[in-house]
Amino acid sequence: MDGFIFKQLINGEWVGAAAGGEWPLVNPATEQVLMPIPYGDAADARAAVDAAAAAFPAWSRQTPYQRAEVLLQAAAWVLERAERLAVITTEECGKPLSESLAEWRSAANYLTWFAEEGKRAYGRIIPARAPGRRIQVIHQPIGVVGTITAWNFPVYNVVRAWAAALAAGCTVVGRPSEYTPRSAMLLAQALHESGAPAGVVNCINGDPAAMAQVMLADPRVRKISFTGSTRVGRLLMDGASQTITRLALELGGNAPVLVFPDVDVAQAARDAVAWKYRNCGQVCIAPQRFFVHARIAEAFIEQAAALSRGLRVGDGLQPGVQAGPLINAVQRDRVEALVAEAAAAGAEVVTGGGRPADLPRGYFYSPTVVANVQPDMRLYREEIFGPVMPVIPFSDPEEALRMANDTEYGLAAFVLTRDLYTATRMVEALEYGMVCVNDWLPATPEAPFGGVKQSGLGRECGLEGLEDYQETKTVFIGGVP
Repeated sequence: MDGFIFKQLINGEWVGAAAGGEWPLVNPATEQVLMPIPYGDAADARAAVDAAAAAFPAWSRQTPYQRAEVLLQAAAWVLERAERLAVITTEECGKPLSESLAEWRSAANYLTWFAEEGKRAYGRIIPARAPGRRIQVIHQPIGVVGTITAWNFPVYNVVRAWAAALAAGCTVVGRPSEYTPRSAMLLAQALHESGAPAGVVNCINGDPAAMAQVMLADPRVRKISFTGSTRVGRLLMDGASQTITRLALELGGNAPVLVFPDVDVAQAARDAVAWKYRNCGQVCIAPQRFFVHARIAEAFIEQAAALSRGLRVGDGLQPGVQAGPLINAVQRDRVEALVAEAAAAGAEVVTGGGRPADLPRGYFYSPTVVANVQPDMRLYREEIFGPVMPVIPFSDPEEALRMANDTEYGLAAFVLTRDLYTATRMVEALEYGMVCVNDWLPATPEAPFGGVKQSGLGRECGLEGLEDYQETKTVFIGGVP
């Protein structure tokens, strides 16, 4: 397919699984098998770690300008092929083609930004208390980095970690989701064909527990970057304690949206629908719990429901499709159960609430708006990760703030208001790593991305994201004349 390679990349070679295993890759829009993909185990992970460890000394000694050239050429490789790459991503994850194309184009932005930011990994000089003494701080690459990434953004989740790690001088062992491995393999191909030396970038696919265990147990792997569930994040924290492996964890979210009565209700509803159903709601920063002021709640629900009903649901490769399928039957069944439980407990399904009748194949679920949602419902408390919009009216802003913060999660939050005082109060009091005011996209290469509480540890992107792949070394020199 256009010269693209869908195998594991280990030590500069494209290989199958060591034991010959394969995974039937399924298109979630059709339930048809796209192709068999290598599916390895601990042996493949060990080979990749060996290769990354062997390549680290030479790669870390290259100048940031030399490393930048590889990243910049990879960005050009991606942009030249973006339309074809997007088709492959949509086939395996289901999102509309326009969203996949945007994801690949943004990948070029991340590669470019970190290529340049790596040149600015400055240290500093500290004035000493004693004459004849010099103190300086330098930053050095941490070593081999393992990445374990989720299927919902099969390009973005990978590139933000790989670009930062490579720019810092680290080598990488990447294990993407088995549901969307080809996107990561394509990114590995972009870097490989752009001059990344053998072993600098390794992309493996296979048993998640076995491969993660190799990364956790090998002291040469100095950091693991993980995107996924809070449950797995806890397991990684337990395992990392054995080797004191540094972790970056981007875990679950339950993002509140506080909609105040001074907004344009029609515009707020349009924006809410556009961002709620992005990637069929399978977004860690997706707006989830909509706290809408009682004065405008009825109008907001009415308009959001009408817009939701008007969305075209279907195969993301078809023109005009605005919402694709969920990733698999397990996820679709879970979303169905959350809505059904809420309805049985008294919530009102205003629109949607089931599988589209005209789409008997594929893991589809209709865009759904639910009113009368109560805090004791799973639909309120758990991360939905699906195309469902729960709406909860409020009258007192402080009560809305309390409800917004009453969750174990703390990734992203959203505030819609024209009032500066209200915006300032909410921004400072919301217990989240990222807050958007009259904005819906808390993700860009130049700004730190990450959460608090049980939504994770560390930051990706921004200068903080680069620093997370470096060790800080303090140098003391005495006896200087």
